[in-house]
Amino acid sequence: MVSDLICPDCGAVYEAGPDEPWRCACGHALEFTESPRPEGDPLPLSRLDTSEGLWTFFEFLPIEQHVTFYEGFTPLVEAPDWGADFKLEYVFPTGSFKDRGATTTLSRAVELGVERVIEDSSGNAGAAIATYAARAGIEADIYVPADVKQSKLMTIQRADARPVRIEGTREDVTAACLDAVEGDGGEAGDVPRQTGEGWYASHAWNPAFYAGTMTFAFEVAAQRGWAVPDALVLPIGHGTLFLGAYRGFTLLNEAGIVDGMPRLLGAQATGYAPIVDALGGDTTDEDGNGTTIADGIKISAPARKDEILEAIDATNGDAIAIGSDPIETALDRLHRGGFYVEPTCAVAPAALRRYREADVLSEDDVVVPLTGSGLKTL
Repeated sequence: MVSDLICPDCGAVYEAGPDEPWRCACGHALEFTESPRPEGDPLPLSRLDTSEGLWTFFEFLPIEQHVTFYEGFTPLVEAPDWGADFKLEYVFPTGSFKDRGATTTLSRAVELGVERVIEDSSGNAGAAIATYAARAGIEADIYVPADVKQSKLMTIQRADARPVRIEGTREDVTAACLDAVEGDGGEAGDVPRQTGEGWYASHAWNPAFYAGTMTFAFEVAAQRGWAVPDALVLPIGHGTLFLGAYRGFTLLNEAGIVDGMPRLLGAQATGYAPIVDALGGDTTDEDGNGTTIADGIKISAPARKDEILEAIDATNGDAIAIGSDPIETALDRLHRGGFYVEPTCAVAPAALRRYREADVLSEDDVVVPLTGSGLKTL
């Protein structure tokens, strides 16, 4: 059975289908009505069949597997020089963690009989959606900033998706994309139906994407013998991995598989740090400017801002803004240590160092995801 959608804020329920709304009439993001749980005790990693990748955890997912490269179970490696373990999310098929959400989102699109998907992205999510749409045989339009990195643009084009380059801010890209999603008919009543050029495969709004990113938490727990780390340090743009980790560990606790939640410590880019601003933190560089190199998280208005703040509050977490200099320093240090990642990926490791220097993070048991490949910068 294909799960319907529900608004956790007002309780409105919407029937699943290619023209289902991309958000609730009240403005809140939608979730699945179904929230499955596994039964019985989990197997140790040595006995767990991981050949299906992240779909190994199908019992947690309200979506059936239709589109996959058997992605997932990225390596969890010790990084003693950093005082943390790194999870190498940059070894996915398209070189970023966004493949977690792409496999579940396109699987949902197949379930609904979608013929075309539309996404807006700074690059990585668009490349992932385009690639998995190609795997599914579904057409894709990807709205991107006019100055999108050439490597990411080429990934979209090579997958036979149509890139739509939009001048202006990242918010302008989203606005143009939504015009295409809703079409000339606009909203049906107060509900933003998808009556335009395609189904909104949004990594920010679509609940199917978060069904994929929460598998990050399942893998971390399984790779650690079903133990929870003291803390996670993660980047925050729209917060897809941050919220995925929160949801995943929450479900593991509800299923009785683990006991306890990690602290969720966020990292944003200076000049694009609405979460840090909401927490009363400093959002600018020493010179008053914003960072220019972390393009993957240059998001001024996260779609699920309230949810991110709730996750921080619930886990005794925090969020800080990182400027260009510490990002570049962390990036160089990562490269010299053998971790060939893109600049945005260095934000979380840079934040890890800042958290330790400020005595915000004293725990030794910390996991940091490395989210995007350095090949994305070519």
